[in-house]
Amino acid sequence: MITEASYSKGLVMKILVLGAGGVGGYFGGRMAEAGLDVTFLVRERRKQQLVNNGLIVESKFGNISMSVKVITIAEINSTFDLVLMSCKAYDLDDAINSIMPVMGSNSVVLPVINGLRQIDVLQEKFGKNNVFGGVCYVGANLNYKTGVIEHFGNFHSIIFGEVDCNYNKLTQRFAALDSLVSFNIELKEKIMQTMWDKCAGQGALSSANILTRSVVGDITSGKSGRQFLNNVFAEGQEICKANGFPMSHDVIKFYENIFDTKASPFATSMLRDMETGKVTEGQHIVGDLVKRADDHGVPVPIMKSALAAIEAYEAKLLLK
Repeated sequence: MITEASYSKGLVMKILVLGAGGVGGYFGGRMAEAGLDVTFLVRERRKQQLVNNGLIVESKFGNISMSVKVITIAEINSTFDLVLMSCKAYDLDDAINSIMPVMGSNSVVLPVINGLRQIDVLQEKFGKNNVFGGVCYVGANLNYKTGVIEHFGNFHSIIFGEVDCNYNKLTQRFAALDSLVSFNIELKEKIMQTMWDKCAGQGALSSANILTRSVVGDITSGKSGRQFLNNVFAEGQEICKANGFPMSHDVIKFYENIFDTKASPFATSMLRDMETGKVTEGQHIVGDLVKRADDHGVPVPIMKSALAAIEAYEAKLLLK
């Protein structure tokens, strides 16, 4: 819980979490559980769930069932120190419009969104000193019918850092919350490297998942599957290198271990979205990587094939 000593150290801040779905609800819930000043900005239907039933999280790290502060856009009446933005990449523009009223001159937005494009867009809207870079690692889904957030897996972390500014007064304050919450908060000096590592790896694997409509274990069950994964992953590495962010050795080993795991069920959320008939983050991740590859003359035939498949799929969605 927040103590008097925490106040004296300047750890207390007003935090707004955009949305209370799987990601925002999980991390926001853990911060609220620790006694932090957290408010959720949600739509009316989700507000009623939270008001009536509280925020409910089921997790091996401990369940949460508690009342939380919640507002809708119409009820915004103050600014916040930190805004945790955890929306889907394709909702970025709507998300920006939603948080505009809560952003003061010293407010900072921390996006934990897949891809890279959001950094440029947010900096253009709010200024370079008002945007952190960040990624999150968590497996969490919101059951829309029950309102329960189901956390699965052995990981729950937010990695963040400053992108262009040399100092922001909230940087160390947010990092210090790691000692108070039950998930991991890590401050990275070179956060863009972390973001490039995740985006390129995710984009490469998503491309493989989309083109085969298969998880890793099914892909590698065929004679050419492992080489196919090697080839698309090499495209991701070349894009990173051409853009000045050579993929980290640990990330390369991480994906190689996944590829070598027999019957691995691993796949990105993009495949699950396609299988359930949802809009995907394909343009924001694969499409953006292809553009950055073209900007540097890097050939990425597999990713371009995946992008064509994504575009065809989403064109058919529009016709429904």
